Amino acid sequence: MEATIITIMALLFLSFVALGVFVTVKVAKAAKRGVDRTLDQARRTVEDTTLRAKSLGQVGAAGEIARLRLSLRTSMRATQEALQAGVGEDASLKESLDLFHRLSAHGLELDADLKRLEREPDRAWVAGQLPELVARTERITGSADALRHAARDRALKFAEDDLSALSAQIDVEAGALRHWAGPEATPRTARGAGAGVPDAATADGRGQPAGPAGQAGPRTGGEPSAITAPDPRRTAHPWEKSARPETTT
Repeated sequence: MEATIITIMALLFLSFVALGVFVTVKVAKAAKRGVDRTLDQARRTVEDTTLRAKSLGQVGAAGEIARLRLSLRTSMRATQEALQAGVGEDASLKESLDLFHRLSAHGLELDADLKRLEREPDRAWVAGQLPELVARTERITGSADALRHAARDRALKFAEDDLSALSAQIDVEAGALRHWAGPEATPRTARGAGAGVPDAATADGRGQPAGPAGQAGPRTGGEPSAITAPDPRRTAHPWEKSARPETTT
């Protein structure tokens, strides 16, 4: 018996140790991913700031190369963020995202070529390469911009269609809520207008004796009661405080 208890305790201890190791590893990996994302974001920010400064502060081929790299990075990043954000709600964007991944390969190749030209000492040769580089950059950024704009237009169209359908349903519901008179209200009004309204002091319109001050007599239990305002003391909403009991004098 004691050996069995010792074995169970040992197994529980080993299970807790294994669980602790597993949780520690998961937390360490998550922290590492967070640090990596932070470092990547900081590195991109520094590179973008450097390219922006070069494109504004340098002239000639160096400034043009910095401008092309900045334009390429900005367009590709914006398109990637737009497609990744929308693919979770619209599965049709998955194909667009696959096309963007193929386009990204060309963008990375172009960015690598531009980076090599930044270190090229023959500035005259670099200037001769600029027209072809400008054309490649415009083709890639134009395709990326087309994907991004189409995805945003599609999202706006779906949102507009949903809003139109919702507005139509609300209009129908609002119209139904305005019919607060029951189905018998119109026939009774018509009979009263055509045959004359009975004397309120003697009858309530159905041959029943009228109550004091022109009130109708008691109704039978099988007839629907008239629509009247609810008693505020019996109406309770979750956002209202409970009504205080009235005091009698």
